[in-house]
Amino acid sequence: MYALEIRDHIMIAHSLNGAVFGPAQRMHGATFVIDVAFFRETLDPDNIVVDIGRAGDALRTVLADLNYANLDTHEAFKGAVTTTEFLARHVFDRLAAAIRAGDLGPHADGIGRMRVTLRESHIARAWYEASLAPPT
Repeated sequence: MYALEIRDHIMIAHSLNGAVFGPAQRMHGATFVIDVAFFRETLDPDNIVVDIGRAGDALRTVLADLNYANLDTHEAFKGAVTTTEFLARHVFDRLAAAIRAGDLGPHADGIGRMRVTLRESHIARAWYEASLAPPT
């Protein structure tokens, strides 16, 4: 299995509704470092997993809508508890759509799996990982 990983970051504000979140129920800021790993069984015709530049551009595009945003008032998250795990899935789904749309290049459809990791501190991270099987 081959893999390529890219990284970016965002700064957000949000609050997490529910007693389980303790003091995080109050409005607070977070800086997330986002790592995205693309996996494939064989390299594409150019001997790469995915074009790093296109992958980075796609990630920046996905994150632009979230960076410096208050997620409590963000249209995409009305009624959602924007946990780190939830946000990892959100980024995953948007990048998967970009792959299907051809935004990561003509051979990116050979990417079989992807993992999106959000690091919220030096001691805590969460990720979402799944197959990129074509939607049915």
